[in-house]
Amino acid sequence: MRVGITGHRGLGAEVERRVREMLDEAVSAYDAADLVGVSCLADGPDAWFAEAVVKHGGRLEVVIPATGYRDALPEWHHATYDALLGQAADVHETGMDESTSEAHMVGSEVLVGLSDDLLAVWDGKPARGFGGTGDVVSYARRSGIPVRVLWPEGATR
Repeated sequence: MRVGITGHRGLGAEVERRVREMLDEAVSAYDAADLVGVSCLADGPDAWFAEAVVKHGGRLEVVIPATGYRDALPEWHHATYDALLGQAADVHETGMDESTSEAHMVGSEVLVGLSDDLLAVWDGKPARGFGGTGDVVSYARRSGIPVRVLWPEGATR
C-alpha cells in the first residue's frame, strides 16, 4: 500500500502532539511489509509521517519539489530532512529548480500520483496560498485517490 501525506505546517505544540499520535495510529494500521510512505519531508506532518513509517518498518519514498527545496525549509529542520532523506528507498524529483508554490504543487501532484491513499492533516479550509493542503486534497479527490483527513477535534491553526 502506497500512502502519501499532505498537511499544514507551523502547528502549535499541543496540536503537534495530537497529530503525531494520529499519524502513528494511522501508520500502525498498515501492514509494515507492504507499506510505502510517500512524503516531501517538509517540517511538520510530512516529516512526522515519514518518521512514523520508518519506525513502523515501512519503506519511505521522497518527492523533492525543486533543487532549492531543502534550502527553502527552516534551517532547524535540515538535520531531520537530511536524516529522513538518507533513509529513503527511492527519491523522485520534479526537475524544477526554484522552490516556489508552483514547484510545491507539482511535487504534491507527483506524490499523489505515486499514492494509493492520501493522509491529509487538514483543517478542512481552503488553502491559504497556491499549493497548500486544501489544493492537494482537491487534486487527490479529482484524481480518484482516497483521502483520509486527520485533524484533532477542536484544534486550530
